[in-house]
Amino acid sequence: MEVSANFSFTMFFCFFLTALSFQWFYICTFRSQLACKVSRGSKQLMGSKEAFRRIIFCVLLLLCVSCKCLTSEVNTTQLAVLKVDASPQHARKIPETLFGIFFEEINHAGAGGIWAELVSNRGFEAGGPNTPSSIDPWSIIGNESVISVATDRSSCFSRNIIALRMEVLCGDCQAGGVGIYNPGFWGMNIEDGKNYSLVMYAKSLENTELTVSLTSSDGLQNLSSATIQVAGTSNWTKLEQKLVAKGTNRTSRLQITTNKKGVIWLDQISLMPSDTYEGHGFRKELVSMLLDLKPQFMRFPGGCFVEGQWLRNAFRWRESVGPWEERPGHFGDVWGYWTDDGLGYYEFLQLSEDLGAAPIWVFNNGFSHNEEINTTAIAPFVKDILYSLEFARGSTNSTWGSLRVAMGHPEPFPVKYVTIGNEDCTKKFYHGNYLKFHRAIREAYPDIQIISNCDGSSKPLDHPADIYDFHVYGDSNTLFSMRNKFDSTPRNGTKAFVSEYAVSSNGVGRGTLLASLAEAAFLTGLEKNSDVVQMASYAPLFMNDNDRSWNPAAVVFNSWKQYGSPSYWMQTIFRESSGAVLHPVTINSMYSNSLAASAITWKASNSSFLRVKIVNIGSNPVNLIVSTTGLEALVNMRKSTITILTSKNLSDENSFSKPTNVVPVTRELPNAGEEMFAFLGPYSFTSFDLALGQQKHVS
Repeated sequence: MEVSANFSFTMFFCFFLTALSFQWFYICTFRSQLACKVSRGSKQLMGSKEAFRRIIFCVLLLLCVSCKCLTSEVNTTQLAVLKVDASPQHARKIPETLFGIFFEEINHAGAGGIWAELVSNRGFEAGGPNTPSSIDPWSIIGNESVISVATDRSSCFSRNIIALRMEVLCGDCQAGGVGIYNPGFWGMNIEDGKNYSLVMYAKSLENTELTVSLTSSDGLQNLSSATIQVAGTSNWTKLEQKLVAKGTNRTSRLQITTNKKGVIWLDQISLMPSDTYEGHGFRKELVSMLLDLKPQFMRFPGGCFVEGQWLRNAFRWRESVGPWEERPGHFGDVWGYWTDDGLGYYEFLQLSEDLGAAPIWVFNNGFSHNEEINTTAIAPFVKDILYSLEFARGSTNSTWGSLRVAMGHPEPFPVKYVTIGNEDCTKKFYHGNYLKFHRAIREAYPDIQIISNCDGSSKPLDHPADIYDFHVYGDSNTLFSMRNKFDSTPRNGTKAFVSEYAVSSNGVGRGTLLASLAEAAFLTGLEKNSDVVQMASYAPLFMNDNDRSWNPAAVVFNSWKQYGSPSYWMQTIFRESSGAVLHPVTINSMYSNSLAASAITWKASNSSFLRVKIVNIGSNPVNLIVSTTGLEALVNMRKSTITILTSKNLSDENSFSKPTNVVPVTRELPNAGEEMFAFLGPYSFTSFDLALGQQKHVS
């Protein structure tokens, strides 16, 4: 009864204020008409219409404010006014490079991820150079009474000397033969009708016959099979076979079997699907998700992967180029797994090109997590990095440029950014080593932008750099509060590269709605400060669901399906920001400490849009009034849209069973205009895209 009485009392005052508002409207209209008499022609008519429209808006605003104040006891909806200054004189161009991606070999992002190789430990090198060593995940078919396998140093490849010696002990073996099988990375995705290219090296002193098959994980379902003859010789033979799947199995394995007694050596066994992206070896569906982000750059290959716990396990670009069979691979000891480096320096450059993204090469500058190379001994590292740049950019007749040509890319790769180390600024020899690299690169490639590991957001750097690297991880409160981080950064100093950001703690789960909202607010701050922030990328990019070393990630996958986390979908709403035009915004509300907003104009084909983004990270809904001034074009309501990212609960996530549980939903915006009302749900990220039509007539 008390609520009803309060509501009736409130409504009485609302009606009372309505009467006062219409009286005020009458006075304003009368004044507007008097003012219009001074004008002439079309200007008079347009001015009159504009005044009438704004008066209507003001009346509705007054009603909204009045009734809002009086209904606070029965309704927790807040009121906010978002003002956008779209005038050209206050606009500023956002860097073309603002938003991109950061790829690190973590969570099996590459090996068993975007790199489509289906065989794990294809060269039997994962156990290291010691023999005999583990051949995991290879296993035998049969038992020790009929087959014996061990590694030895008989390979024909000088940089990866380990091979597998398989001795068949039975003369009349079991049905189907004995041999070995490889399950790939938690199962191979074999699909009906698709082609798979098998390449392997074999050696046998006597003529023998091998059967290669794609089967189910238990070997009972045969999806494809072929017989390969191996000539008796002391030399290694390269064998190639196309396999066409006659059935689909998501957790398949590759089998190599024989029925003949004898000894056979095997090495460098590769199985690749034929339908990789552009034929370059990348999983199409994962590349497609990256293309949907429209990344302007790609930072690679790490991250801690660049350094290693120990330098012997750091990423070395030279050992990741050239024929795949000759690459030794290495153990990524930070994230705890072996990679054969089929996804190497060349492939990273190729992927950047395929995405239309500028490559950002992060190289080791003499540090691991446990070691430091003294500056007096850093010269070989410096020379090695100059060789890496020659590989990417050198002429066809240069030493390393000619290797790039031999690998199939005659044209240089446009490497214009390099990062000297990863999170190494506080290490004893960083500054000395950095200066050695900086001097050599600047002399050889004066156009390359050099990125320092040291933070220049609060005070100037004490060494030369074009850009500095900035990383931020934390809970949702941390990322939301960081939206103003660069407000007070000196405007004429070194530019920032926020190369790693994410909500990564305190209830983040496997990537929640809350995390994406805090990150969205952070990105609106980067847009606002894009005069000092040149680039930004979320981390990490990928995660194989079977290896969650670092949680969460933007894209989660297994052998055959994938989904984007809420943070991935949040980033899609910022994909048009790079190179767009930024406009100042202000938020007037008692609730502004839970809101974050930005505004840009951007173009798509022949259309232009004003995009106003606003995050409501609070638990209360908001009645929002958007007021835009300074637009030089009319708003086309028919083509305007609203996009909302939200869900029922802050902890909601996406998953394989519910991949679209938290995704943006776009619909028409029928009330689109320079002044408009909108409702912001609690815990939501909203983007208004106002289509801009013909130019206004200005006399």
